[in-house]
Amino acid sequence: MTVELLSNSLYLLIMINPISKVFILSVIGKEAESPAEMRKISVHASMVAFFILITAAVGGNFLLSKVFHVEIYSLQVAGGMVLFYNGFKALTKGVFFEMDANNRLSDLSIVPLASPMIAGPATITLVITLASHWGTFHTVIAILVAVGCNMLIMLTTDIISGFLLRFNIMGALIRITGLLVATIAVQMIMQGLAYWHSTL
Repeated sequence: MTVELLSNSLYLLIMINPISKVFILSVIGKEAESPAEMRKISVHASMVAFFILITAAVGGNFLLSKVFHVEIYSLQVAGGMVLFYNGFKALTKGVFFEMDANNRLSDLSIVPLASPMIAGPATITLVITLASHWGTFHTVIAILVAVGCNMLIMLTTDIISGFLLRFNIMGALIRITGLLVATIAVQMIMQGLAYWHSTL
């Protein structure tokens, strides 16, 4: 694995933000009938998100430029704004996503886990950007590595959340991660603006 591929995989994994999935799964796990049901939710969410991100990587740039006539820098700015909102909410409220109490447990693997929590506006923006700069094959491998690592973390939610709750650091970690996500969002917006300025 090249340095660039490893770096892009890690960057995508940070954007996916596994700690937010651990938090959500630790909450909804109280409603699950068995650990097997939680594993099924984690795997299903990962597969759906993988399909969404692969589709975005393969056809996203064509769809944006040829169908909607949207430049990649516009998507970077818009995706960065959405990501900043999520990071700021985690930083100030200590939550990444607020679920509807009426949601059925079986539906949560698609919404919110698969999308928007794994394959959301920011990660879709990132894979389209990566595909335009590094090529489709490079981006697909990065998606496979990042989503795979995130799924492994989701499958070990019981162990991770138990450790974090035992030492009472779940809330602090969410806020620290929120700050990191907000910082990445600002960087994404600045890159989009710089790219736009270079086209003038």
